[in-house]
Amino acid sequence: MEIERKPEKLKLEALNRKTIKVFKESDKIPVVVLLNNVRSMHNVGSVFRTSDAFSIDKIYLCGITPQPPHREIQKTALGATESVDWEHKKSIEELISVLKKEGYIIVGVEQVSDSVYLQEYKVETRKKYALILGNEVEGISENILELIDLFIEIPQSGTKHSLNVSVCAGIVLWEWYRALIKI
Repeated sequence: MEIERKPEKLKLEALNRKTIKVFKESDKIPVVVLLNNVRSMHNVGSVFRTSDAFSIDKIYLCGITPQPPHREIQKTALGATESVDWEHKKSIEELISVLKKEGYIIVGVEQVSDSVYLQEYKVETRKKYALILGNEVEGISENILELIDLFIEIPQSGTKHSLNVSVCAGIVLWEWYRALIKI
């Protein structure tokens, strides 16, 4: 006899979500995200929401990347601009220099001649990482490529060979989160 299965969606109360205060006080994974010249407010909001989900330490909005508060960012962030620490930096070059002095490994998410496939890169648990995601059309700016320690890319087999920047952020941040918290 087969048992009838009837899954039920969990109610918000059952998910045991942290309050913003508890989230801000909780441990984060040693990852910061640098969005460089990302144009779409929806992409920015989506990266905030993903960064909240995976306990990212901080987001840096660089260059022309739009900043909260803005209704279009909030549509996809769903409040994550309040939980995830963020800061705007006009110059990504200066920010990279500061982060390197603080011991961060600077990782560009980009298709370049010496990039490593995401699944082949071993995230080290005792290191701090700064992940750079670039503009929706141009990617990471040519002028900062030499400042980046290593590049990773997500292997693809379709005709486009590119992903939306927020989708790319979700995939990469999940892999870092998974590696650092040992899921």
